[in-house]
Amino acid sequence: MLNLKGKPTLKDIQEYVKELEKERGFSDDPTIQKCLLLGEEIGELFKAIRKSEKMKIDKNSEHTSIEEELADIIIYLCSIANRYDIDLEDAFREKEEVNKKRKWS
Repeated sequence: MLNLKGKPTLKDIQEYVKELEKERGFSDDPTIQKCLLLGEEIGELFKAIRKSEKMKIDKNSEHTSIEEELADIIIYLCSIANRYDIDLEDAFREKEEVNKKRKWS
């Protein structure tokens, strides 16, 4: 069983996801499947937020916490990035450098 170290970096989390996919037999799943699953998790996040905001939701549907759905989203983002050998921390930093040069109104 894998253990994620305390106070992990984004790189640590991304590596953990790579290893958990191997351990759980998901490492050969196609990227499109991971993208579709990410979309489902985003929908579940929206449902959890609607519940939190006391908005109407289907009483028969299962729903979890915002925290759980955000964690699932991180897992799928890491999984997709791993399939393209993208270091998410580097990508984040590079994108922020681009954003810093933009004019925000």
